[in-house]
Amino acid sequence: MTRGGVPFVAPMLALSIAGFLVPLVVLAAFSFSDPAGGFGLANYAKLFADPLALQVLFDTLALGFKVVASTTLIGLPIILLFWHAGPRERSLIVFLTLLPMLVSNVVRTFAWIVILGRQGPVSQTLAQLGFIPAPRSLLFNETAIVVVLSQIELPLLLLPVMAVLSRTDRSLVSAAETLGAGPWRILATVILPLAAPGILAGWVLVFASATTSYVTQSVIGGARHIYLPQYIYREVGVLFQWPSAAAIAFVLLATTGIIMAAMAMLSRHPRLASHG
Repeated sequence: MTRGGVPFVAPMLALSIAGFLVPLVVLAAFSFSDPAGGFGLANYAKLFADPLALQVLFDTLALGFKVVASTTLIGLPIILLFWHAGPRERSLIVFLTLLPMLVSNVVRTFAWIVILGRQGPVSQTLAQLGFIPAPRSLLFNETAIVVVLSQIELPLLLLPVMAVLSRTDRSLVSAAETLGAGPWRILATVILPLAAPGILAGWVLVFASATTSYVTQSVIGGARHIYLPQYIYREVGVLFQWPSAAAIAFVLLATTGIIMAAMAMLSRHPRLASHG
């Protein structure tokens, strides 16, 4: 960047420092303080000695991986449809992918309460088909959380993949067909490797959003399923343990950051980057 460009970057830099870096430093200071006025690792030691907190951390990370796997399975047919579509159809697919993002996550989460509720269409259909004896609520379990988060986070996976595939030379598939490759071999050796950088970028976004989605986890999961965002809220809003909550928030930030960094490094591997 030249010196002439500094004035244009300065507002964004100042906003990032004021809105992200300074609160992060304050949060870190809170996490190392204790009620007696001391300063140390007592909050972290207490956190890692608590089996419930460790179980909540494990469940939160597991939820992130389950949502990533679910969105990948749901998104793969859409990715293949996008790859084989013409320019007009591709524009329509991108529009339909963006459309849910125009509605707040809170609104979409509460819409799922109606869909998965006792009188909702899913329960009524399953009862009429004989899969369940009578209509019942399908909410307040982990499967419901994964399904709802998968629908909400799906655009975060699809958009990076579509961006990568839009720049990809489709004649590579024709070349593979000429050499005798079948549809499944083309999918495994041509399309998926080409889309890999976008898929990994989407995984990073989906994982980060799913593990920190307080509203969806609380509303769909209820009180039986507790994840780290709700655990932090309990420490702050119920127990007023700000230092403990800050330590938990930093552990969540560190664990998700390490996993996201690993995914980002994998996406920059020379063999994958050469396909992007």
